[in-house]
Amino acid sequence: MATRLSLAGNEMNDMTKPQTTDLDRGIERSRDYLLSCQADEGFWVDELESNATITAELIFFMHMTGQVDREKQERLARYLLKKQREDGSWTLYYGGPCDINSTVESYLALKMAGFSADHEALKRAKAAVLANGGIKKTRVFTKIFLALFGQISWDVPPAVPVEVVLLPDGCWMNIYEISSWSRGTVVPLSVVCAHKPVHRLEQGVQELFTDADQDLGFHADGHLFSSWRNFFIHLDGFFKFVGKSPWKPFRRPALKKAEAWVLSHQEKEGDFGGIQPAMLNSLLALHLLGYAKDHPAMVKGMEAVDRFLIEREDHTFMQACVSPLWDTAIACNALLDSGLPADDPALVKAGEWILKKQVRNPGDWSVKNPHTEPGGWAFEFYNELYPDTDDTAEILIALDRIAIPDHRWKHKECQRALTWLLSMQSKNGGWGAFDQDNDKEILNEVPFADHKALLDPPTVDVSSRILWCLGRLGFKRDHPAVQRALEFVKSSQEPDGCWWGRWGVNYIYGTFLALNGLLSMKEDMSRPFILKATGWLESCQNEDGGWGETCESYAKPELRGQGVSTASQTAWAILGLVAGGKASNPATKRGVEFLLKSQNEAGSWYEDEFTGTGFPEHFFIKYHMYQHFFPLMALSRYRNACQEPE
Repeated sequence: MATRLSLAGNEMNDMTKPQTTDLDRGIERSRDYLLSCQADEGFWVDELESNATITAELIFFMHMTGQVDREKQERLARYLLKKQREDGSWTLYYGGPCDINSTVESYLALKMAGFSADHEALKRAKAAVLANGGIKKTRVFTKIFLALFGQISWDVPPAVPVEVVLLPDGCWMNIYEISSWSRGTVVPLSVVCAHKPVHRLEQGVQELFTDADQDLGFHADGHLFSSWRNFFIHLDGFFKFVGKSPWKPFRRPALKKAEAWVLSHQEKEGDFGGIQPAMLNSLLALHLLGYAKDHPAMVKGMEAVDRFLIEREDHTFMQACVSPLWDTAIACNALLDSGLPADDPALVKAGEWILKKQVRNPGDWSVKNPHTEPGGWAFEFYNELYPDTDDTAEILIALDRIAIPDHRWKHKECQRALTWLLSMQSKNGGWGAFDQDNDKEILNEVPFADHKALLDPPTVDVSSRILWCLGRLGFKRDHPAVQRALEFVKSSQEPDGCWWGRWGVNYIYGTFLALNGLLSMKEDMSRPFILKATGWLESCQNEDGGWGETCESYAKPELRGQGVSTASQTAWAILGLVAGGKASNPATKRGVEFLLKSQNEAGSWYEDEFTGTGFPEHFFIKYHMYQHFFPLMALSRYRNACQEPE
């Protein structure tokens, strides 16, 4: 007989009525809160918080294009001051160490906004810059911004030759061998670097430079063929030498092709790739190519930029991206897990909104996959050219569960998306987020790629979510795509039992998804490698019953599974343990108790910590929806597991 666990033992006097527990009440309150957050159009979305550079770079952009809105600049500057830490620095994520790039860019933006070097905030920022290695330690993008404003020579940043766009698609090295986010940024940036513009400042930042910053270039530590890194550094020197020559026979056709590429990659609503770097670099490139402010591409582009802004009472900041399709799909799955009927109007409205957003046109993915009909879903409101496999899998799970009245429409759209999703599998059995076989690791050795995120290789977390989806849709273990994916996931397990997470922090995220993907494909969850994974989750539980993992675990894997307990990461651990058949374990119960105790009066949770990943080690995200829907999903699936017949 099915039973329901009561964590608090609160029995009702009338034993003829179903017993209501603290767990039930926690789920109900969380569900009510999540439903209250739904937009009238049917979607869910909340703030996507990242680091200060995203906002600082909007100030740079306004100055470079001569579109300085003084009031907006003042509000953006207030945000930068609000995010400065006591030690004067800015960080990549809450509680993290000083990030030299965020600190230098924020300092530069504040100077451009009219703050003097004598301002207390800037004096503290300068001290932080000097204490953390100075300008010499900054990344390529920061050095490009310094060159744009005449603070360093254009000889310092690596060359980004615009002629690369002329390389044919079949060439070993071409723009389609790098990730979609890199491609959408690099092509317009190559136009900027071809022009090498310099916008002189009334107040520079020369006070940040020391004697150690006299030589900021990239230097080989060996001969041309001693390593790929040295090869690319020597090649960069050659490109810079050629770039100074007045004879550039391919420059004009390259600029024309880059211009056409940028324009063809603008959505009709104005967005470029759905991310801030692609948007600002594309608009800056068009500006340098002579496009007037009132040109339709510029007008629409600026409207898209403004849609990424969030206005608070006394400040404004820019998001790096927006995540409505992602947020909506996970919210739907959490609500369904909680027992909301499949035909509930909120779910139906969300499902129909999602169906209307499916991609219908070929995008960059079709260069390597030309014979598949367009399909799948993107992350953002407007991003027709870059559907991603992770969103598509999560959405297919949700749509399969929602009772949309027009069943024929749903089936047709889901079949198209599924065909596209299967076609995107890479040769090694896994899936990348946006492209197939985007895994030429040697390209991460080019000087420009100092963030080591030039590629989009298959990852366990994305591949496991797709396995989760395929199992839900009835695929069997003997299906060729499933067999290859299972082998990819199993072979990627770490020696201590966990899995690395690419798009969420970090090993807790990867392990939660791997276990759920394996369960969905009917893996025997009593096998030793599964027990090793659930044992790892149990081993890193905090004393308060929750789980947390610092973003630093990417740079220092020895910190895996360690960090302040958060609602989202605790939810992931519970979801992993439940999938691994450990719902009745004390560790799982303590995790549930942690969530119930930390639930706030509104019925949800709050965490300061960043648990989303943009680029490991270099860019992190706090999805504000994670603290709302993942705990609901975890509590609900825990309850469902406890109710299953013995």
